[in-house]
Amino acid sequence: MTSGLTARQKAAVIVRLMLAEGAELDLSTLPPDAQARLAQDMASMDLIDRDTRDAVIGEFCDRLEALGLTFPGSMDGALDILGAHLSHDTTNRLRRMAALSGAADPWDRVIALPPQQLAELARTEAVEIAAVMFSRLPVPRAAEVFGLLDPGLARRIAYAMSMTGAIEAPALRRIGLAMMRAMDALPKPAIDSAPVERVGAILNFSPAATRDTVLAGLDEDDAAFAGEVRRAIFTWANIPRRIDPRDVPRILREVDGAVVVKAMAGSRGESAETVEFLLAGISSRLAESMREEIAGIGKITAKDAEDAMNEVVAAIRRMEAAGDLFLIAAEADEDAPVTIR
Repeated sequence: MTSGLTARQKAAVIVRLMLAEGAELDLSTLPPDAQARLAQDMASMDLIDRDTRDAVIGEFCDRLEALGLTFPGSMDGALDILGAHLSHDTTNRLRRMAALSGAADPWDRVIALPPQQLAELARTEAVEIAAVMFSRLPVPRAAEVFGLLDPGLARRIAYAMSMTGAIEAPALRRIGLAMMRAMDALPKPAIDSAPVERVGAILNFSPAATRDTVLAGLDEDDAAFAGEVRRAIFTWANIPRRIDPRDVPRILREVDGAVVVKAMAGSRGESAETVEFLLAGISSRLAESMREEIAGIGKITAKDAEDAMNEVVAAIRRMEAAGDLFLIAAEADEDAPVTIR
């Protein structure tokens, strides 16, 4: 039935059908030659009859059912699967080897660096190299790193970015490899996270009363350090200032609806702003339905509300760690303590 179609044409039929059904295919992960051949095959085809279409689908499904197990076919894919089962040092070494051998994009490692290390690279590299790095960073991450730089350096880098448009792929790869080597040369502290990040992470999930007491004490001991810790803290009350409204629907899909309703129902004072922010980020019909659930849930204890809020915050942190969203950089003068009460 499908003898008149080549294997590539059959693949084009499947892709065409999946796109017509609204499937989100990331064809950009294919090699450039494969992407070009797919486009050429689709452009050369006209009409196929229903029987041929059904036969192609049947053959495709038969092949899928015959598959027993698939492997990623790349070091990056293998390390994504192995995840936390390998040590951090081993994972970094393998990713570096893959990038140096040409089997992976060195920029993937550079982009994944924490903002503080990216800022250190920007300070130690030539302005033109730093400009290329910022051109490769996602906009929210670039903005966060910019905020860590001296304003004069940030201005020079911004100007140099205007001259990065003509860089060709081989040169871009060489720069990425150079950045990767520079990254490996940076001093590696025995403790992974900086004190500010460590204290901020602890206070993120501490009870509000404990968090406020610790911050008040830090204000007396070291006001500058206290200000940095506050900017590192991300709680329920920080959501309106640190989350892009376009990310709200994806965030709410990551958390059980009953938990979100409980967190909203227990919001008081400053944290009530978060409720309005989240409801404004979804459809009016869904927002109205959630308002009705909030009104009907009854009294929520402070502990239950705080636990629910922390679940939402934990989901956001997981999405950030996975690269699914980026937090908006905290303002430098955002020094007032925020509580979730």
